[in-house]
Amino acid sequence: MKKIKAHLQNKNDLNRTLVRISHEIIEKNPDLSKIAIVGIRTRGEIIAQRITQLVEKISNIQIDNGTIDVTFYRDDFKSNLDSPKVGPSDIKFDVSNRNIILIDDVLYTGRTIRAAMDEVFSYGRPASIQLGVLVDRGHRELPIKTDFVGKNYPTSINEHIHVHIKEIDGADEVLLMDYSE
Repeated sequence: MKKIKAHLQNKNDLNRTLVRISHEIIEKNPDLSKIAIVGIRTRGEIIAQRITQLVEKISNIQIDNGTIDVTFYRDDFKSNLDSPKVGPSDIKFDVSNRNIILIDDVLYTGRTIRAAMDEVFSYGRPASIQLGVLVDRGHRELPIKTDFVGKNYPTSINEHIHVHIKEIDGADEVLLMDYSE
């Protein structure tokens, strides 16, 4: 049975976090013409769009962006057939020799990020791949580390982080959910 254990971020907290991540991306990437921001479908896609808009507003430089769907690249694809809606990846730029910044909502085991990197490499060979997430909840199973993290919320195995995005869920918030019996 799942229940809300805590409200971790509200709309204002989430917006401040995205502004901070956007500034960190600019600081780490002095030549913004060489970056592209790619969101991992579904919530990572919306978060990436928001970060792209913020980076463009702050820097006054247009940034390439896109979306990837990692469903068919996941190592649990056959056992996870009831996944959220599958959609096409949308990369309209050459990834070769670009610094790709992958954006997702929650980093957990690292398997989604591994799948996302496989998908990016199917488009070409980037100069680098950086990772930005809104929430890192720990429990990594793969050696994946973030370059830009909104918040670290260590969780127990019975706890989950749910990121709600207005465009999908009707509100911007981050919730800690309890899944214990």
